[in-house]
Amino acid sequence: MVKTALDNFKRPPCAELLGWRLLDARPADGWIKLGFEGKPEFCNPAGFIQGGLLSAMLDDTMGPAVLVMSEGRLYTTTISMTVNFLSPAKPGPIIAEATVTQLGKTIAFVEAKLMAEDGTVLATASASERLLEAARVVGKIV
Repeated sequence: MVKTALDNFKRPPCAELLGWRLLDARPADGWIKLGFEGKPEFCNPAGFIQGGLLSAMLDDTMGPAVLVMSEGRLYTTTISMTVNFLSPAKPGPIIAEATVTQLGKTIAFVEAKLMAEDGTVLATASASERLLEAARVVGKIV
């Protein structure tokens, strides 16, 4: 796998909770592929993963796509995100892919999808992301 800005990145607690792991990336294309763990604790009464947790997985895929594309210079905060739930998600491995469709000076547009291990598309999302200089975020000068 190619080196990315995520290689020396300490995963935040939310990523740990979701079982976040980098599977592949093409930084120049603004594309990233991640794995998540759909835990039984994430399920609703019907036995499917609750939509808010799927949304969190999508969100936690789109931000890193920008970080990787910008070679670690830009963090994001989500301005708006539209999620479409296409199929119920069962507990188990979940694969996510995101692509930066436009990287501007202050805003990025990103699209993502979640898939079950068998390739079934579970959910899709598109988001507008405010861009923050990583050096300012890390220094708490935001």
